[in-house]
Amino acid sequence: MRIVDLSAPIVPSPEGTLDVLRTEVEFSDHAEGATVIGELFGVGPELLRDGEGWANEFFTRFGTHNSTHVDAPYHYNSTICGEPAQTIDQLPLEWFVNPGVVLDFDGRADGDVIGVEDLEGALAAAGHELRPLDIVLVRTGCDRWIDMPEYMAHGPGVSGAATEWLFERGIRVMGIDAWGWDRPLWMQAEEARASGEKGVFWEAHQVDLPYSQIERLVNLDRLPPTGFTVSCLPLPLVGGSAAPARVVAMLEES
Repeated sequence: MRIVDLSAPIVPSPEGTLDVLRTEVEFSDHAEGATVIGELFGVGPELLRDGEGWANEFFTRFGTHNSTHVDAPYHYNSTICGEPAQTIDQLPLEWFVNPGVVLDFDGRADGDVIGVEDLEGALAAAGHELRPLDIVLVRTGCDRWIDMPEYMAHGPGVSGAATEWLFERGIRVMGIDAWGWDRPLWMQAEEARASGEKGVFWEAHQVDLPYSQIERLVNLDRLPPTGFTVSCLPLPLVGGSAAPARVVAMLEES
């Protein structure tokens, strides 16, 4: 079996990243670990191999949506289909390990809409017929921007109608290698203000359906269109709107 890592590395955010999007990590080395062990247990460095204690790291700022992550329905609205929306710990694990398909939209312009006909064409090109609980991965090529503050401003996005179309075919997990499943929010914001209508901003998220998105994927270009299994198990954060996940694709080697 060959495993392809679809998860972005977790690193401190570059300068210029908005506070709400920042990841900050403090690293504690082995010398500090030895000091902590001495304080906690009275064991001096002379009793430790090479005088060293444990290394440790601390997230001082790490939003659940700031790495490769899985969204729960609760992220989109407090109620979905008239019922309390499920949080990430309430979703069935059976959703998150299933056959995958990559739909290739690399090269589409920022703000392009990926609609139902686009999905149908990409599925035909992939030679894949959707089955319930397949995990649909949308490749845009936007992972090239993932280390840059302007990452969230790039990419096409999936329409609300296309999201509904996938859901109607039994898809409960759908992912993308852009910052979000919707088109860039700055574009949707301009359109929402100009139209004065609900349903324009965050269109695909707020379709009132209980499904999950994987956002901030990488390396979709390393996968074949179909013939692999995706594992995207989220951390069980009780009450969470999302959780980080180590997303991988598993391919059988002949």
